[in-house]
Amino acid sequence: MLTAMVTPFLPDGRVDYDGAARLAAHLVDEQRCDGLVVNGTTGESPTTGDAEKQQLVRIVVETVGDRATVVAGAGTNDTAHSAELARQAEAAGAHGLLVVTPYYNKPPQEGLLRHFTEVADATDLPVMLYDIPGRTGVPIHTDTLLRLAEHPRILAVKDAKGDLFAGSQVMAASPLVFYSGDDALNLPWLAVGAAGFVSVIGHVAGADLREMIDAYLAGDRERALAIHRRLLPVVTAIMTRTQGAIAVKAALNLLGLPGGTVRAPLADASPEFAARLREDLMIGGVKVPEASVPEVNA
Repeated sequence: MLTAMVTPFLPDGRVDYDGAARLAAHLVDEQRCDGLVVNGTTGESPTTGDAEKQQLVRIVVETVGDRATVVAGAGTNDTAHSAELARQAEAAGAHGLLVVTPYYNKPPQEGLLRHFTEVADATDLPVMLYDIPGRTGVPIHTDTLLRLAEHPRILAVKDAKGDLFAGSQVMAASPLVFYSGDDALNLPWLAVGAAGFVSVIGHVAGADLREMIDAYLAGDRERALAIHRRLLPVVTAIMTRTQGAIAVKAALNLLGLPGGTVRAPLADASPEFAARLREDLMIGGVKVPEASVPEVNA
C-alpha cells in the first residue's frame, strides 16, 4: 500500500517542508501506508524545481524512511534530465524510483526502451515504471515491458493504462510486479495478480485500502469487495471531478492536514467543490471535522 503524496505548499507558493514531514508521518503512522511516492504527478512534479524535489525526498526519508519505503519520482520527457533526477534522488536517500513514460514528445517503443534503460542505469536503485498513456500519449507495449523486465533494476510497474489482460500477460511471462495506479481498479488489479496500489485516495483512505489488501490476501473476498464498494464515493469525488492533486489537497484541507494551495496552471478547488467533496468523503466513511464545512456563499 503506497500513496502518491502531494507536495504541500504555503500560501505564498513555497514548498511547505514541515507540512510534508507531518503529512508523511500521518500517511505512514495513521493511514498504514507501506510506502510513499514523492515527486510524482500528484506531487505536482511538473512545477517543482530540481532542488525542491531533492529536499522533499530528503525530508520524507528522514521522517519515515526507517518504517516505510520512499519512492522518488524521477521521470520527465528528457532522458538526460530524468537520469540526473534519479541520481539526485539516490543522493537524498530514496529507496526506489518511479519513472513515467516520457510525455508530449511521443517516442516510439524503441525510444521508451532506451529511455527507461538509461535512467535505470543511472543509479543502483530499483525502478518502478509508470504506464499512463492518458497523460503521456504513449503506452508501454507488452513486448517492451517484457524486454525491460530483463534489466536487473527494473522490477515493477505502476499501471494506469487499465488493460488488465495485457498486465496479466506481462505478469505471467516476467517477474515484473504490478501495482494499480488507478484507484477505480484497485480490487480488479488484485484479482489478476497485482501486489498492491500506488493510490491517490490513500491520503484519506489509506488504512481502508490496507485492509482491502489484507482481506483479499487472506481469502476474505467479501470483505475486500465491501471496502471497494464503500470507497466508491471517495474515488468518484477525488479521481473523476477534477485533477487529482486539486481534489486531494481540498480533502486534506478539509481534514486539517497539510495540503495547502496548488501551483499554476492548476487552480485551487472552489468552495462549492469542497462542499460536495466533504459530503462524498463522509458517505465513504471518512471522518471530516464539522469545523471544515466551507462557507460556500460567504
